[in-house]
Amino acid sequence: MAAIGAMPEINSLRQKSRKSFVTLLLTILTSSQSILIVWSKRAGKYEYSVTTANFLVEALKCALSLAALVRIWRKDGVTDDNRLSTTWDEVKVYPIPAALYLVKNLLQAGLDFFLQYYIFAYVDAPGYQILKNLNIISTGVLYQIILKRKLTEIQWAAFILLCAGCTTAQLNPSSDHVLQTPLQGWVMAIVMALLSGFAGVYTEAIIKKRPSRNINVQNFWLYVFGMIFNAFAIMTQDFDAVMNDGFFHGYSLITVLMILNHALSGIAVSMVMKYADNIVKVYSTSVAMLLTAVVSVFLFGFHLSLAFFLGSIVVSVAIYLHSTNKARR
Repeated sequence: MAAIGAMPEINSLRQKSRKSFVTLLLTILTSSQSILIVWSKRAGKYEYSVTTANFLVEALKCALSLAALVRIWRKDGVTDDNRLSTTWDEVKVYPIPAALYLVKNLLQAGLDFFLQYYIFAYVDAPGYQILKNLNIISTGVLYQIILKRKLTEIQWAAFILLCAGCTTAQLNPSSDHVLQTPLQGWVMAIVMALLSGFAGVYTEAIIKKRPSRNINVQNFWLYVFGMIFNAFAIMTQDFDAVMNDGFFHGYSLITVLMILNHALSGIAVSMVMKYADNIVKVYSTSVAMLLTAVVSVFLFGFHLSLAFFLGSIVVSVAIYLHSTNKARR
């Protein structure tokens, strides 16, 4: 009887250990992501096609998910929760986050000329970096609306502190320009924050819709649609360049490492959403931003400012406040 009573406690410890591991993994992968992106540039430009790199990231994530499934099939056999065969009702929700992540990747890579042009027409670069932190608040709001999970008052205070801390850490002498940003700039920054927040929260919702469903199956279908949308991006953005120069033109060892990093980061994000939540992902990404800055001191001669140290302290306090409180259902 004692052994039976101990089972829930053992499962809870395993779940906490798994949550801690994937969160730490995501933080490390995210912090190294920006460094690899910088290294992959030559003379400040990408010599490779970003759309082909994004396609390979999705293809690698799909292959890794399938390999994990094959291992599970050999160990435990094929069950209703780990079989690839599914229904249209289950699969039809995956194109939405796949399309949102594609748009997000295009925006980050600067390929969506229309939005990029108009954002920087109204917001300077330092101001844009600060406005991007609105994604933190949008995630909290959408988390409550879509997942119907209420954050405590202290967690909301921690969320606002996190946003303030990230913003403070990114301040520089010209950052006060963000206060002069016209309405158009604020609107576009809010749209991008909502897009990013919705992509993450919606993905968590569909992953947790069927808790017993194996995460590798869910990832497989998500990444299949990711490959389809990124193939479309190649056709519309870089078709001539790929046909003339080749699919792997401009690739280097750093490019390959960057693709591997992005693929593992994507899988880590899905695992965080499965075993934790988007709130944990936001905190993990914020810590990764600070770690990236610290590592950049040694790699790129980046100088840490007083604002960075103050912002780091505020972020640390926010993480502590969040970790000591639980979200209400």
